[in-house]
Amino acid sequence: MGKNFSDSFLSRECVIRMVSGRFYLSCLLLGSLGSMCILFTIYWMQYWRGGFAWNGSIYMFNWHPVLMVAGMVVFYGGASLVYRLPQSWVGPKLPWKLLHAALHLMAFVLTVVGLVAVFTFHNHGRIANLYSLHSWLGITTVFLFACQWFLGFAVFLLPWASMWLRSLLKPIHVFFGAAILSLSIASVISGINEKLFFSLKNTTRPYHSLPSEAVFANSTGMLVVAFGLLVLYILLASSWKRPEPGILTDRQPLLHDGQ
Repeated sequence: MGKNFSDSFLSRECVIRMVSGRFYLSCLLLGSLGSMCILFTIYWMQYWRGGFAWNGSIYMFNWHPVLMVAGMVVFYGGASLVYRLPQSWVGPKLPWKLLHAALHLMAFVLTVVGLVAVFTFHNHGRIANLYSLHSWLGITTVFLFACQWFLGFAVFLLPWASMWLRSLLKPIHVFFGAAILSLSIASVISGINEKLFFSLKNTTRPYHSLPSEAVFANSTGMLVVAFGLLVLYILLASSWKRPEPGILTDRQPLLHDGQ
């Protein structure tokens, strides 16, 4: 009996360590992809589009793609994975809730500044706002993000909501979390394509001839897609989900021994 219990304990400990190892390896890859997404976008705007300013010019617009990639994709994706950290499976949940909310708030602030940049540029140049599919998709995504954050703050962070209400809204919150990330990726991809169509006309090498800027920007878009798919994979992988309370009690000593 004691030997069977010991074998079971060791086997479960090995599983936890293996899952944690794969998780952190995925996080290392995710961090590299996220950093590359932001750095590639900055390089694109600096090298081919003339750099950055905050004066209503086209150089102010260049903040828009950088901040939207950083906020709506990279920071948002990272914030979504807080509860996948093995350390969040044990102990009080409140610190992880605060970290989850704070990272999403940071992503939202970057997003708002990115929107200010593009709207200011459009208004300064007397360019119409919100006429393209990219802009419709992007503003819808930001609106859903705002609703998602305020709902999460009101229901899951503040102490007034009942367990029944939280249980009812949790699947909806999880679904829209993944949906908003997917919409963010679609917005970024359509925005990259739109920017290239506007910038690469007959006065330069046209987009269809695939100049170096087009190759670089398309590659940036593929990095964004890869980052988003990896985030969604980690979110959906059942072995990396926070255990339910009953399972958590059983795993707690294993996690302490495995860390």
